[in-house]
Amino acid sequence: MDKRRRKQPKTSTSCSEEVSSIEWEFIKMSEQEEDLIYRMYKLVGDRWALIAGRIPGRKAEEIERFWIMRHGEVYASRRRELKRCNS
Repeated sequence: MDKRRRKQPKTSTSCSEEVSSIEWEFIKMSEQEEDLIYRMYKLVGDRWALIAGRIPGRKAEEIERFWIMRHGEVYASRRRELKRCNS
């Protein structure tokens, strides 16, 4: 009989700290920042750190989240709601 211990998968007893992307707040970008993000995305693709390096004060995570929220299907209805509320 094999007396070696088998590794058990680790289970976490605490609540998950991961935040659903649906709970993200919309990121406000200036027109210049948005324009630069779109142009850089066309050139380098989804290399968010490279794009963020061209925008002072922005992190790669912010740029990626902005892109996902702007182009994601999940957020299309939320964008329409916000436009109606702001109009």
